[in-house]
Amino acid sequence: MFQGTGSGVGKSLCVAAFCRILSRQGINVVPFKAQNMALNSFVTYDGLEMGRAQVYQAEACGLSPDVRMNPILLKPTGEAGSQVIVMGKPTGNLSARNYYEQYEQHLKAARQAYDSLACDYEVIVIEGAGSPAEINLQKTDIVNMQMARYADAPVVIVGDIDRGGVFAWLKGTFDLVQEADRERIAGFLINKFRGDVSLLRPGLEMFRQVVDRPILGVLPWFSDITVDQEDGVFVSDVGVKRAGQVVSIAVVELPRISNFTDFAPLSFEKDVSLCFVKRPEELGDCDCLVIPGTKNTCSDMKYLEETGWFHKIKELAVHGKEIVGICGGYQMLGVEVSDPFGIDGGMVGGLSVAAGIGLLPVATVMSREKHLSQSRVRLAPAFAGRQMEVSGYEIHMGVTSLAEDIAGQEASAHVIPVSDCQGVEMGCMRVDKAVWGVYLHGIFENDLFRRGFVDKLRGRKGLRPVETPSSYGQFREEQLDRLAMWMRAGCDLEHLIGLLK
Repeated sequence: MFQGTGSGVGKSLCVAAFCRILSRQGINVVPFKAQNMALNSFVTYDGLEMGRAQVYQAEACGLSPDVRMNPILLKPTGEAGSQVIVMGKPTGNLSARNYYEQYEQHLKAARQAYDSLACDYEVIVIEGAGSPAEINLQKTDIVNMQMARYADAPVVIVGDIDRGGVFAWLKGTFDLVQEADRERIAGFLINKFRGDVSLLRPGLEMFRQVVDRPILGVLPWFSDITVDQEDGVFVSDVGVKRAGQVVSIAVVELPRISNFTDFAPLSFEKDVSLCFVKRPEELGDCDCLVIPGTKNTCSDMKYLEETGWFHKIKELAVHGKEIVGICGGYQMLGVEVSDPFGIDGGMVGGLSVAAGIGLLPVATVMSREKHLSQSRVRLAPAFAGRQMEVSGYEIHMGVTSLAEDIAGQEASAHVIPVSDCQGVEMGCMRVDKAVWGVYLHGIFENDLFRRGFVDKLRGRKGLRPVETPSSYGQFREEQLDRLAMWMRAGCDLEHLIGLLK
């Protein structure tokens, strides 16, 4: 089990790298995280929702995502509450206090998922969450030492030296873990090291005199390996700035942005410069602006209005810039969003209807049931420029249809569904403006569609199309192998593998 001194220290990547190493050795290995908190989620082939970190780790193992790998997912809905998803299905919104009151049933769900995986796989590589040293949460913490105890798993603590004070962080974590659990700690990994490791070695030797556990490796900082990140704090890592004759795409960094990894395939294209922008005054010249998914459409739509994004987005559309909405972004581009049941939780002043940006003649009604599905969509030739099928997944609470007001009726004369088969319920575009929206997460992972989309933007700038698409899937496989090499080079791999029981 890999635990950490805190969030964002590299636990997820260590699990992915170790899984890749074992998988390449022919070992039947699977990742597991009892409880995840993230807005980046995925839908499995059987229509269940799970955190993207375990999806990435499953990919490292050569496996299809399985909700047993992440039985409990918490999706924050505000400052003190989350939507709780158990075994892939939402069970309601709970405050932190109410969630911990249901500790026993969540613990049972996590253990049942673990036991089921243990019947099917040789090795389970477990990821912790946050820190096991949160002394106020230890009694109800199902994801760290409680899980290690149940699995009888040795624990490796990962620390981030780039933040400073890593030895104090490691020692403090060791000391604050309950005494009965300290024996499980088999060693430490120092992550994100920059510079000459020989200068660190005296510190490693001195630390061994303080804590009787080995430092199992010093993993170097890297900027040349593309990896998946699950936390919104890493949203800027998805972007890449390139100069020269490139297409510039900007994504609005919403306060409750979800599934920001949707746009990683765009930064993979060598002629794309991709950035995330919080406020309209920070936006430079761009060829395309994207409104991404969000956990709270109404709250983030209010944010767009209050910060001047509504005006800026309409201005860009008037000047012929491409405007794209994905999932919640699609809903915001419509005429209105209504929330008659208080599902979204973002309305203010007792209102149940909020005006959208109004660039697409559609209206969305929030529903009690969450739509979760893997989808394969036949795109309309008028939208994609050719006959094409794309795949992706849907995660949304709303149902979208053509607007009934006069303005919507006038605009509907210029609208076409992105799919002739599924209508505006999947997405639509304006033929008189470069504006479109779609519910399909992962649409840019489709090589032909992504390349066609970028080439269309190139054409508007007077640039010749590239036309031949590159394989994003092959690129991801190569990057996972490089991640495995990173771990091999930076740690005592023989010792790590020797910890397996």
